[in-house]
Amino acid sequence: MKHILILGLSVILAMVSCKSSEKEIDTLSMAREYYAFLDSSEGSKMAALLGDRIVIRESQDNYEEDFSRKEYLEWLEWDSVFEPTYNVLEIERDNGSVRARISKLDKRIFFLQGEPMVWNEIIRFDNEKIARVERIEYEVFNVEKFLKNRDGLVNWIAENHPELNGFLYDQTAAGGIAYLKAIELYKNRE
Repeated sequence: MKHILILGLSVILAMVSCKSSEKEIDTLSMAREYYAFLDSSEGSKMAALLGDRIVIRESQDNYEEDFSRKEYLEWLEWDSVFEPTYNVLEIERDNGSVRARISKLDKRIFFLQGEPMVWNEIIRFDNEKIARVERIEYEVFNVEKFLKNRDGLVNWIAENHPELNGFLYDQTAAGGIAYLKAIELYKNRE
C-alpha cells in the first residue's frame, strides 16, 4: 500500500511538472510569435497574444506607456509604415517571463541613427497573454546622433513645412506617413 501511495504521488508530481513545462514552452512560443508579428506588422494575429492592456516600459528612461489592445494595434500600424525589420538575436525563458535581445531597423531609425537599434527586454505574461514588455537596456542606440537628427528634422519642418508639424507625436498610420514625408522633404531640401 505504501508503494502504491508513493507511486501515485510520483505520477501526480510528474503531471504537475509537465504542465509547468508546457506553460513555459507556450510563453516562449508566444514571445517568438510576438516578434514575428512585429516584424510582419500582422495586427490581427498580434491581437490574440495581447491582454486587454499592455504596458511598454523603457527602464533606462524610467518611461512607461499603458496601451489598450486597440491602442497598441494602432501603434503597430504606425510602426508598419516605416517597414521595420525585427530580429531576435537571443531568446530564453526566465521564471515565467521571456528575456530577449532584439535588433530593429526601419526607415525612421536608419534616418535618425544610420544603424539598427539593439536592446534587451523582458516580456511578462498575465493569464497567458502578453501584459508587459520592458526594455531594460539598449546595447546600440546612438542617443546623441538620434536626437541631433530628430531635432534637425523637426526644426526644418517647422520652418519649411508647418503643415506637417506634430508628425513626431502622432503614432497612427497617418502620423507615420507624415513622418516619412517629413524625412523625404528634409533629405531633398537642397
